[in-house]
Amino acid sequence: MKPEDVLGDLERLAELGGGEERIRRQHESGKLTARERIELLFDPGSFEEIDKLVTHRCRDFGMESQIIPGDGVVAGRGRVEGRVVFAFAQDFTVFGGSLSETNAAKIVKIMDLALKMGAPIVGLNDSGGARIQEGVLSLGGYADIFLRNTLASGVVPQISAIMGPCAGGAVYSPAITDFTVMVQDTSYMFVTGPDVIRTVTHEEVTKEELGGAATHMAKSGVAHFVATNDRDCLALIRELLALLPSNNLDDLPRAAATDPVDREDEALDRLVPENPNQPYDMHRLIQSVADAGYFLEVQSQYAPNIIVGFARLGGTPVGIVANQPAHLAGVLDIDAAVKGARFVRFCDAFNVPLVTFEDVPGFLPGTVQEWGGIIRHGAKLLYAFAEATVPKMTVITRKAYGGAYCVMASKHIRTDVNFAWPSAEIAVMGREGAVNILHKREIDAASDPAALRAQKVAEFREKFANPYVAAGRGFIDEVIAPRHTRAKLIAALAGTEAKRDRNPPKKHGNIPL
Repeated sequence: MKPEDVLGDLERLAELGGGEERIRRQHESGKLTARERIELLFDPGSFEEIDKLVTHRCRDFGMESQIIPGDGVVAGRGRVEGRVVFAFAQDFTVFGGSLSETNAAKIVKIMDLALKMGAPIVGLNDSGGARIQEGVLSLGGYADIFLRNTLASGVVPQISAIMGPCAGGAVYSPAITDFTVMVQDTSYMFVTGPDVIRTVTHEEVTKEELGGAATHMAKSGVAHFVATNDRDCLALIRELLALLPSNNLDDLPRAAATDPVDREDEALDRLVPENPNQPYDMHRLIQSVADAGYFLEVQSQYAPNIIVGFARLGGTPVGIVANQPAHLAGVLDIDAAVKGARFVRFCDAFNVPLVTFEDVPGFLPGTVQEWGGIIRHGAKLLYAFAEATVPKMTVITRKAYGGAYCVMASKHIRTDVNFAWPSAEIAVMGREGAVNILHKREIDAASDPAALRAQKVAEFREKFANPYVAAGRGFIDEVIAPRHTRAKLIAALAGTEAKRDRNPPKKHGNIPL
């Protein structure tokens, strides 16, 4: 047989993976194969595979007779919207996608190449875990991957897609990466499975309840996005990559600005209710300000009292952080602080400007929050905003009370441009609470306590709870009409484009983890 014929046979075996029967089962379970996923992720015809013919080296437990070229992972590079991206896709049809020594070496190789070339890394996870037959070699392979995840963090964007099982130690690679996308009904993640939990703690729980997409999207915050199927998952990854630079030194991927920069929205003038305790949806403001109303929200179901995600302003990608008055009045709690801090730090690492929309009554009170460490966790968000050197812009729409005012990208922690709407209230606390403290004795002794309280509340609002006192001190750069918010932000973004700020020389800070 000619050498080229042997090569052709081996390549066909590699492309067939675990064989037609296992491919059929993969499709029946609602999943695509590793190669089908790779084809959808990359621009047509752009994928270049590496180590296609690699096989495992295990000669125990009957593995010497089970040799499949590729060994359960497809790895290489291609282009997404014309830009180079490196990726690996675990092949569940080959030994359940289990990680072997050589399998891990393929993944490590493309991660090293991605770091060297300054290109994003995408991992498509669909694996039963470490290959038991290889023992410590497979465990060492995981550790090799974890190290690359850590070294690549903040250097190139890393995106993990969970498109099947991901359990045990395998979960820590996605946990280190920047964004995790899960697929509804077909993916799950957990450190310890239901059977072990049942034995150890006597709890009865299904895989879906324990670590399914819905659980990690709403309860744990492990998942940043949930897709309905494999195709939607891969399309979402392409959409996300289009908003991110290839590495921490590259320029942002700007788009043509077709939406008028000076577009106004008169409805914003009526967005904030007159009643300070009445909620409204902050998404309305974000979509009004963003180019073409486009907003890619991150962790939309987790800690919904804070909103984070990506939009474009005048064609430039920006990170949005916003309190959500429609949920818990936009208060900051432990989960919201951690969610916001992680997003802010990602944007800062990759030079994505930050826009903050603020309507925050403070931090959530109560023993659960205090005993859970709201002081420590709240400090994470403060630390992240203060540490960030990217262009930062803040718009206060209504409440900015107490320490939460300081935390939400105030002028005092190096925010470049701070706007406020006329409806903004900047104070140590809400007007009712302040009056109850400042005038309690006077009100209690009054012949008409309710009337005096109303009078004092109105006086407090006029004297303190408005944006003009802060503007007079220079803490607010300008009080703007809500309808002008888009134009003002785009002008501010252009004015801070050449920003050069840096932190004191140090190995790294000690964020209160």
